[in-house]
Amino acid sequence: MSMPATTRQRGAQASGRRIPARWIAVAVAVVLLAAIGFSTRYRSPETAAAAAPKRFDPVAYGAATYESKVVPAIGKDAVALPVLMKALVADKDAAGEKYGHRQGIGLYSFPVKATGTAGEVRSGLMSVTVPGLPRGTRVSVQVGPAINGTALRDAAGFITFGQFLNQVEYADAATALNNEMRQRLLSTLDAGSLDGKKITFVGAFSPLTPTTVTVTPVSIEEGP
Repeated sequence: MSMPATTRQRGAQASGRRIPARWIAVAVAVVLLAAIGFSTRYRSPETAAAAAPKRFDPVAYGAATYESKVVPAIGKDAVALPVLMKALVADKDAAGEKYGHRQGIGLYSFPVKATGTAGEVRSGLMSVTVPGLPRGTRVSVQVGPAINGTALRDAAGFITFGQFLNQVEYADAATALNNEMRQRLLSTLDAGSLDGKKITFVGAFSPLTPTTVTVTPVSIEEGP
């Protein structure tokens, strides 16, 4: 039985409009490539390098921050050590809020100043007898060559963890400030020659025990 003419014509027309599958795939690929091309930003090696995050340079940070920012900040906020120690004995939290700086719930660090009599140097620490302190308080000033702790970073008051990429950079910043202080202050200081003399110092410390004060200095002067 033969197919009616109208049906054959419709079938032929439908067959003529059918697009091969491989052509559809090619068309889709062309559209995708065009979209990728429009959305892609091409950068020269120089532009890409400039846009990449800069690697933290502790030496540069210490040189740019210690002398011009940390030293003035600690000197401006430094509280007399006898005043601070009495306040800590009375109420350490209130003393911390009034005189110190800290990150989150960590220890407070304090910018301090004092005048006293220098003693001998042992294991990088110069003992200092400061009048007016609570009984049993022992004061030492770090004179190197090793300088430990993060007191300079933490007591400055303007250096926060959020300014750095991670904990490693934050720790490196503290070390960089210690190294810069050692180079600028301690490299020319003959701490042994101060034994028995009156000195005035400015620095920072983080109290680990109520009776032990270990100061990282930014200034040590003979007299007055």
